Amino acid sequence: MTIQQEHGKWGELVARDYLISTGFKILDQNWRYKRAEIDLIAMENQILVFIEVKTRAYADFGLPEEMVNKRKQRLVIDAALAYMRAIGHEWEIRFDIIAILGTPGSTPEISYFRDAFFPGLDYNP
Repeated sequence: MTIQQEHGKWGELVARDYLISTGFKILDQNWRYKRAEIDLIAMENQILVFIEVKTRAYADFGLPEEMVNKRKQRLVIDAALAYMRAIGHEWEIRFDIIAILGTPGSTPEISYFRDAFFPGLDYNP
């Protein structure tokens, strides 16, 4: 595993712990569909939440959340639709981003963006 992959896994663990501490129920982690992966899938009350986690050591070259571009959003949305079909979920959903700044062994800076993106009128699966 590369240093970058280890750093990303650390960020996902930080995000998972954060969500659990704020009352989320984690349903799945690193759920794959074709070329896409959803980092975390959770329930907050009755809302099914798909969470993209982005981790960076420093913000020198941009903030972690800025790395979730339109292409990545489309991949996550496609995977989320497949997940919903797989579990028969037909109720409210949300797409969030958790941005982590820091490195293993440091105190991470966590930014949480609710409703970060959603399929719009321009979305064509």
